Amino acid sequence: MADRKMNPKVDEFLCNAKQWREEYEKLRMIALDCELTEEFKWMHPCYTFQNKNIILIHGFKEYCALLFHKGALLKDPNGILICQTENVQEGRQIRFTGIQQILDMEPIIKEYIYEAIEVEKSGLKVVKKETADFTVAEEFQKKLDEIPALKIAFEALTPGRQRAYFFYFSQPKQSKTRESRVEKYMQKILEGKGLDD
Repeated sequence: MADRKMNPKVDEFLCNAKQWREEYEKLRMIALDCELTEEFKWMHPCYTFQNKNIILIHGFKEYCALLFHKGALLKDPNGILICQTENVQEGRQIRFTGIQQILDMEPIIKEYIYEAIEVEKSGLKVVKKETADFTVAEEFQKKLDEIPALKIAFEALTPGRQRAYFFYFSQPKQSKTRESRVEKYMQKILEGKGLDD
């Protein structure tokens, strides 16, 4: 058994937890049983293997979750990994709504953690979508084709800003809404600004 060293910041996090405390404590024990190093990152308990992030414990109103940093690479034979949003490329969660669920799933949770450690040992990386792989709303493409200055300004933006615009413009189902979003943000693009700048 490896040294089950507990991080005082995680102790503090658990003491202050108004919701999910029992679930967090059980998930913590499971992570430590898997011989991961307990750290505190992004304001949450984080468990690492040789300084590589493996899992993070976090909670929301309706559920608490174990986030696998490279969850997209896990096999998921039980179909329990959830992708939070369509923009998340790497992380996957196992969600819990009560302690009994965690107790019942403990052997499966450990299997997933051990697989995540193996993924890290192997050096596997998630192949992220390139900016070019994102859907470009036809209303936006039309403007890029019509206005050379807009195309130049857009291409000068960072890949992250480009992706944010691609996603934002292609979200609405109606063409009219997509068009109004494009119209609204054209000036920002021409000024070299991102969606949230």
